[in-house]
Amino acid sequence: MYRQKMIVGNWKMNKTTADALVLIRDIAATVGKRTDVDVVVCPPFTALEGASRVLEGTAVKLGAQNMHPELNGAFTGEVSAPMLRELFVTHVILGHSERRAYFGETDAFVNQKVLTAIKNQLRPILCVGETLAEREAGATLRVVQTQVERGLEGVGRETAGGIVVAYEPVWAIGTGKVATAAQAQEVHAFIRSLLVKLLGEAVAQRARILYGGSMKPANAAELLGQGDIDGGLIGGASLEARSFCDLIQAAGAAK
Repeated sequence: MYRQKMIVGNWKMNKTTADALVLIRDIAATVGKRTDVDVVVCPPFTALEGASRVLEGTAVKLGAQNMHPELNGAFTGEVSAPMLRELFVTHVILGHSERRAYFGETDAFVNQKVLTAIKNQLRPILCVGETLAEREAGATLRVVQTQVERGLEGVGRETAGGIVVAYEPVWAIGTGKVATAAQAQEVHAFIRSLLVKLLGEAVAQRARILYGGSMKPANAAELLGQGDIDGGLIGGASLEARSFCDLIQAAGAAK
């Protein structure tokens, strides 16, 4: 089944608003009219409003890096789904390994966010992946299975159409290390088999599964050429317009 490739830029805690708008304008000028690849940029919260204005009328979509599961309340420092929707955000990254490792987010908490995102017409990008110790212990598939099953608990087939899963081997994030194309494909195919069991064949074949571990222009073609790798969740390479647009170009060329 044909699945349009998707490239998502996760800027993490980088770029002031002024710097972010310069980068977004450069990206929009280069790929803003492309419709053969789904492009999403996820700047810091402080830049979302300005980014929304710049991206208006382009094909580039706006994403957020995180979201609280409650819609409002006494949650100092947090941002809710309605706040994101007001800024025309369409996607939200949930369960990133850095949120899990540094802020103690559990599978259950991530699941609450996924359900809230879906209820509020936001498309969740659910991140899953193993640490180096877990890979060396042979636990990769078990860890990924637990995170996928718990992260999607309670998601119905009728509302699962926009879900994106990002496989991010934690040992390959920001380290320059990359899973081989075969290693990545093995896990991506396994995730798709889990989606078949959880959500049915039709949903699983439509769902995009992204690779999120140090993808860059030099290795993109081989990774994106794998049958179950539908794009990339890009960190460092998304902070510079040329490298990010080169990845979009590679996604457009992938078969």
